[in-house]
Amino acid sequence: MERKLGLTALTALVLSSMLGAGVFSLPQNMAEVASPAALLIGWAITGIGILFLAFAMLLLTRLRPDLDGGIFTYAREGFGELVGFCSAWGYWLCAVIANVSYLVIVFAALSLFTDRSGSVIFGDGNTWQALIGESLLLWFVHALVLRGVQTAASINLVATLAKLLPLGLFAVLAAFAFKLQVFTLDFHGIALGTPVWQQVKDTMLITLWVFIGVEGAVVVSARARHKQDVGRATMLAVISALAVYQVVTLLSLGVVPRSELAEMRNPSMAVLMVDLIGPWGNVIIAAGLIISVCGAYLSWTIMAAEVPLLAAQHGAFPKILCKQNKNHAPSASLWLTNSAVQIALVIIWLTGSNYNSLLTIASEMILVPYFLVGAFLFQIARKRQDPRLIFAATGACLYGLWLLYAAGLTHLLMSVLLYAPGLVVFMYARRGNEEVSFLQNMEKVAICLLLAATIPAGWFMLS
Repeated sequence: MERKLGLTALTALVLSSMLGAGVFSLPQNMAEVASPAALLIGWAITGIGILFLAFAMLLLTRLRPDLDGGIFTYAREGFGELVGFCSAWGYWLCAVIANVSYLVIVFAALSLFTDRSGSVIFGDGNTWQALIGESLLLWFVHALVLRGVQTAASINLVATLAKLLPLGLFAVLAAFAFKLQVFTLDFHGIALGTPVWQQVKDTMLITLWVFIGVEGAVVVSARARHKQDVGRATMLAVISALAVYQVVTLLSLGVVPRSELAEMRNPSMAVLMVDLIGPWGNVIIAAGLIISVCGAYLSWTIMAAEVPLLAAQHGAFPKILCKQNKNHAPSASLWLTNSAVQIALVIIWLTGSNYNSLLTIASEMILVPYFLVGAFLFQIARKRQDPRLIFAATGACLYGLWLLYAAGLTHLLMSVLLYAPGLVVFMYARRGNEEVSFLQNMEKVAICLLLAATIPAGWFMLS
């Protein structure tokens, strides 16, 4: 009999999937594009928006408890088979890219201990030595998840508690070292040469990246012991993560000036800890980052394998992905996901790409699935004519639209190049599934528009 996940395990799953590598590089990432004034505005927008999104997920788990799988099933139920598939495909690609980024950053962190001037072993996580290490870790976690989601979730709970220790220590030390005159130096970022509002926009993909995983409990809701725990776990994890991110970024700007922070090597929190407590700071943060990322990677492996399983059960992905092993782990989906991760790791080694480039791609792929969550709630709210539901749904939709706007047309076009190949999978799954009807006229139009968009997207990428 399959063991179900309780509130603590679900909360740890969501929190661990959000608190990954990003938090340790967040001080430099944010200081590079935004002033303290812009960060205060950006975190206010992100905080309100992500709470609306989390609240929308909480409401949907209560209004439609029959829809196990969240991200995919909400889009499918509300907007049809094709939109549901695109949501699942985009989310799955985001999860694959996120997993690749986590493996890369683990070995980039290990380079703090192994690399010396003139001797590069792990580098930015894109050397051949890093590729071997990443591959070993990839298939070790693969074997762990095959033993059952509950087993993996229990290990993840321990990793989540362990990662909070170095973050808490950093927060305490940074609070003592905080200087208001350092924080207010060039408060509006005149040295950046961009208006405050543009700075705010520039932070959006970064703040979205560190919150990717907010849907973790919703994705595995079919494995929850009690359905009401899904929404509670989501809200608890979001509030906790929001507090951690704000403390880390804002206190850092009071420890060293923004211009200096922007030039630091990542993980920038390690550099700051060296300033605060000496050489041991590097060891503490690097160890914390490795534990944190391994925990997040474990969470994301569970979620990345769950989505193709759910999509296959509803006929959107090939039926072969419905297969589960004796431990109720999504074995076929897991093999597909980790094979894709392995191929991506080889490409990273060949191209010399790094964590930051993966961050941008993963953030782009999640924009549409997140917007569709709010849009589905809005659809339900309109039918029920409930003002409170309409208010919550409107907030979630506006945040989704804001993210699409902040990402920019170029980034959206680039994501089309990753959505388009999925149409082959969609058509194959439809062809082999007698329970699903033929393409509707609107679906045919949407497919033509998506394929047409690949032409300017390809031109942008080449130029």
